[in-house]
Amino acid sequence: MKAMRYWAVFTLGLAAGAAVALLYAPQSGEKTRRQLRRNLDDVADKVKDFSEDLTDQAETLYRKGRKQVDSVVDQATKVSRKVSNYV
Repeated sequence: MKAMRYWAVFTLGLAAGAAVALLYAPQSGEKTRRQLRRNLDDVADKVKDFSEDLTDQAETLYRKGRKQVDSVVDQATKVSRKVSNYV
């Protein structure tokens, strides 16, 4: 989880640095705005992809955890039934 946070912050920092560099670049305002808009769109796409990947991973972990919990509950129920038969 720390690694994903690190890369997310790194990516945002990289995008911010690129935006600042574009603002100070010696080119026309229209060209700079177009380039900045494209870069921001690219960053937005990357953030969207990252959030979708994170959601997929969270769902996978939830399903695995749910299976484990269900398995433990089933085993506990079986043990409980066996114990109640002997009592």
